[in-house]
Amino acid sequence: MKKVIIVIVLAAIAIAAYMMFNKPQKPVAGVVAQEAALIYDGEVIKIDAATRTVTLKNKDGETSIVAGPEVKNFAEIKVGDRFDVVYELALAIELVKVKNPGAPSEQVTTTTATAPAGDKPGMITTNTVTAVANVVEIDAAKSVVSLKGPEGNIFKVKVKNPDLLKDIAVNDQVKVVYTEAIAAVVTAPAAKK
Repeated sequence: MKKVIIVIVLAAIAIAAYMMFNKPQKPVAGVVAQEAALIYDGEVIKIDAATRTVTLKNKDGETSIVAGPEVKNFAEIKVGDRFDVVYELALAIELVKVKNPGAPSEQVTTTTATAPAGDKPGMITTNTVTAVANVVEIDAAKSVVSLKGPEGNIFKVKVKNPDLLKDIAVNDQVKVVYTEAIAAVVTAPAAKK
């Protein structure tokens, strides 16, 4: 559980840093949703250094994976270590009015961070999606805005502060930003008490 919390904290830091460096001009509305899921957890039971193959075992059985050259610090992996893969989604919708409206668009930025030399292997890959969407409906009574994305998909956003809805209207274009991260972390087994 400690590893999951560390990954969540790292993803939150990445999102906060992104938001800090890309502060919106006059945000109209905002909402944050967070979701985390442990995709895989297992114990290292065998290591083949020549082929960089690691065999893992969990309640579902054994699995072998090949650690490619992007997996740094391979030599630090030991039998008995834990291997966890965690998915994190943090949705921070800015709903900032676009100054020069045009066609809806989407831009994806991907970053990867790895563990420092000498630590157990670990990698966090973060995707940040910035999209321009059209406001298609506003339900002021429920504080919900319906947006049409660049691919024609419509999604609804619950606005935390209903007063912010005063400044947007149907047919406005807004910027939407969300971030998702996936982390793979190897840790030493917990010390026995």
